[in-house]
Amino acid sequence: MVSTRELIQFVKGRRSQLGLTQKELADRAGVGLRFVRDLEQGKTSLRLDKVNQVLMLFGHKMGPIPVEDRDEL
Repeated sequence: MVSTRELIQFVKGRRSQLGLTQKELADRAGVGLRFVRDLEQGKTSLRLDKVNQVLMLFGHKMGPIPVEDRDEL
C-alpha cells in the first residue's frame, strides 16, 4: 500500500522535476491550488478522483493494492 508520505514525495518530486509551481500543476491537472497544497501537505481526507487527476499528469493513478498479511472478512 502506498503511504501518505510516499504519495507526497512522489507528487512533489515529479512537480519539481518538471519545474512546475503548485499553481501550474493545479491548472494542468484541472484542480484547485488549495487541493494541490492539501495533497502536498498530507491532508488525509482528499477526494480520490482529484488525486487521480493530478497523478494522471505523471502517467499514474491510485488503485486497490492487495495486502498479503490480512485476515479474510
